[in-house]
Amino acid sequence: MKERLKLIRKELNLTQEQLAQRLGIGKAALSMIETGKCGLSTRNKNILVQELNVNPEWIESGKGNMFNAEPNLNQFKLRSDNSLPMQSVPLYHVEATAGLVPLFTNQEETKPENFIHIPNLPKCDGAIYIVGDSMYPLLKSGDIVLYKQLQDLENIFWGDMYLLSIDLDGEEYITVKYIQKSEREGYVKLVSQNPHHADKDIEMSRIRACAIVKASIRMNSLR
Repeated sequence: MKERLKLIRKELNLTQEQLAQRLGIGKAALSMIETGKCGLSTRNKNILVQELNVNPEWIESGKGNMFNAEPNLNQFKLRSDNSLPMQSVPLYHVEATAGLVPLFTNQEETKPENFIHIPNLPKCDGAIYIVGDSMYPLLKSGDIVLYKQLQDLENIFWGDMYLLSIDLDGEEYITVKYIQKSEREGYVKLVSQNPHHADKDIEMSRIRACAIVKASIRMNSLR
């Protein structure tokens, strides 16, 4: 059991402190479980199964797959992307972080609302809920996008989808758009999936934060 718990943590790219927080125990207690000095409680096993998508049979015997079936999602991968077997992506509410710029600047210190556990996906820095219909029907308001932060706008892959924070008269405007080259020097063209939204050229200097969209998850409700 001790080896399997450590393997789960490594596959999810979690530190001991992060996994201990998810299990509701202290870091020292987790360390004792991983070294075999104490056992994993039934409550902790249930958290691994219900919240982290771990296969209960694998927890007990090591047989079968470590994780249950992967979720239904759209992936937007570059040819150069390398997929991770499993990762734990922090999910944030932009309203709670006061926007993308504070989130991207202090992401390591920002407490996520939850974690999304995704297999076979390129490395992602985080995930947020989106609003608006500019990318409909590909994306709709309430969907979740998983992103990889872009440090330098010179590294934009033209034609790909990006999560953007744009300065509009001192106010932050958050959107998801395709970025294409503009004929105007110092500008980029923002293109929507929704044909009712016109393309728009904006100055690159007005882009306050930028991240490439790696995947999206649609939340469907049954009534």
